[in-house]
Amino acid sequence: MKPAKTNQTYSNRVLRAEFDDDWKTTVTRSGYVKYTALKNKARVDLILSDGSTRIVLFPKNGYVLVGSGGTSHFSKPHITIIP
Repeated sequence: MKPAKTNQTYSNRVLRAEFDDDWKTTVTRSGYVKYTALKNKARVDLILSDGSTRIVLFPKNGYVLVGSGGTSHFSKPHITIIP
């Protein structure tokens, strides 16, 4: 695995996201599902549309917004690990 910091803050290539137990889920007024990290190194495992995978780590209070069109928005900073 090689860690890679990335400046990408959104993706429409996420097919599936699996959040560990360190997240709180809410729905915003605008209809986004918001996942908020409850502690440092909260983890999300992503499967992308090309079949590749990513592990994304967030600090406490980092967040992921998921819209109805399937676009995911990631707060900064976060660390993306390419397995």
